[in-house]
Amino acid sequence: MKNLLGAACLLLASTATSTLAQEDATTPDPTSEPESAGGLLTIENVTLDGKTYDRLIIASEAPLQMQIGSAVEICERATGRGSGRHSGRNGALTPREMEMARAAWSYFEERYQPDTGLVNAVGSFPSTTLWDTASYISGLVAAYELCLIDKRDFDIRATKLIGTLRNLELYRGEAPNKVYNTTNAAKVNYANEPGEVGMSALDIGRMLVWLRILKERHPHLANSVDNIPMRWNFCNLVNDDGRMFGSFTAGDGETRYVQEGRLGYEEYAAKGFALWGFNVDKAMAPQPLDYTTIFDVKVPYDGRDPRIFKNQNYVLTEGYILDGLELGWDLPSDQSGDGMTSSHGWRAEFANRIYLAQQRRYEQTGIITARSEHQVDGRPYFVYDSIFADGYAWNTLDPTGEYQPDRAAVAAKAAIGLWALWETDYTDLLFETVADLYEPDKGFYEGLYENGNGFIPLQTANNNGIILAALLYKVQGPILQQQSNATQVWAAAHAATGLRDNKCHPRLMEAEVSCCSCAREQIPPVLPLSEFLYCRPVQTADGEYAATDCQPEKHNLAPPEPRKVLPQSCAMPTGE
Repeated sequence: MKNLLGAACLLLASTATSTLAQEDATTPDPTSEPESAGGLLTIENVTLDGKTYDRLIIASEAPLQMQIGSAVEICERATGRGSGRHSGRNGALTPREMEMARAAWSYFEERYQPDTGLVNAVGSFPSTTLWDTASYISGLVAAYELCLIDKRDFDIRATKLIGTLRNLELYRGEAPNKVYNTTNAAKVNYANEPGEVGMSALDIGRMLVWLRILKERHPHLANSVDNIPMRWNFCNLVNDDGRMFGSFTAGDGETRYVQEGRLGYEEYAAKGFALWGFNVDKAMAPQPLDYTTIFDVKVPYDGRDPRIFKNQNYVLTEGYILDGLELGWDLPSDQSGDGMTSSHGWRAEFANRIYLAQQRRYEQTGIITARSEHQVDGRPYFVYDSIFADGYAWNTLDPTGEYQPDRAAVAAKAAIGLWALWETDYTDLLFETVADLYEPDKGFYEGLYENGNGFIPLQTANNNGIILAALLYKVQGPILQQQSNATQVWAAAHAATGLRDNKCHPRLMEAEVSCCSCAREQIPPVLPLSEFLYCRPVQTADGEYAATDCQPEKHNLAPPEPRKVLPQSCAMPTGE
């Protein structure tokens, strides 16, 4: 409105007089209109240069004419028009939520490295991982869709980042190193010193999710995006039986490959590989699977014993909310765009349990709960703030496995993610708990300590990127929109040559012909029908179950009752 008024006033300055009636100010009678034989324009409720007026009257002695050189651009991307209804919250952002989006995006402006296009993972420390860089892409996509930046800004940032990712020095010529210096994109160790530490299949999987989102939403970048993983060798990352492997550099300098991922994160990261055609069926299955009961909720966890497999089985919120926000708990092959039905049904079912256990903890203990791994100020710098781990519920552990109860927190990314995916009174409370934990020009803080020690005074790329994704989800639903049917460089390059085999790239230009004499064996579904407690299962053609009408059941546990104890002392009899 201010631009429109400015243009109008410039056009009429030589021929018109104007009256501004300011609220709560001494002005002529605003009900009396200037005399005019020509034209009259009245605009109500005007804010101009920081002052508020109840109306602006422009009068001209000659007939009033207005000419605007060009229409004011209205950004429709942030309104959600054209997107179907989806689970959780729906609709355009409120003014308060838009301020939150601007604050979250400010982190990526503040910590941007122009020479590489990378963003620091944590504050001013010039280091990042592929996971955190994927969170930056998450923030970048959301910032454009929510009209925080225009296409020119988006393209400049995206093409710079793609160029850097395309030319990263790889870990021993295979795939990206776990850590890079953001100022020069050099391989580094965790102290940000030159060196290399190995590969993370989970980080690479998350990056593959966001590279796919980037090229689906912006086809003009697809050719460039495809050239990023074209350089990577996947032979040691994906096993023949469909499991994912990461690596580390041992003390003797040799590379050790280890199976990577546990229930929650493993299936999410595997979807990234599957979106690019890799067979990761083993990694996408929930088995080995076990359960623990927390506040009457049957919570799933990875059944592999940490004492034997040397890998902790943390139950955390983040893997489930990322799957919901980005993929709608759908299978990678699902291109239906149905935001109300999750084709990966057991993932939606388990996500509801993860949410409900946290709501129940609040209802039974009064502790506001939104658990995820997060950074902390000072040692140990990082904790896995779990729903269940190492045999205990609500177990907060540092990377060495030491118990850190004072570092438990309401994670901002978990709270806003849960709020976007579940529209309940409890997630309204989570929203209010963290919605204002930000600096307008630096981004959101990590979260709020459960023990009353205040907020965690750190800002990170992962936290702010996930918050932006959650806000975008409210407007548009699941962020991956598989719409392009165009030929992809990733699928067509070096087809029918040995070059794809040398790097174990999938042969996407080949169609497997079924054996007409083979009887199809009936395979039982991954999760039995009886395990769908919070979602309505929908039978699919392949014998699996999709999930719809997912909603945590209402609180049905009796409120805790005070324990009866004897008094410390007895009152003197009154003699009555």
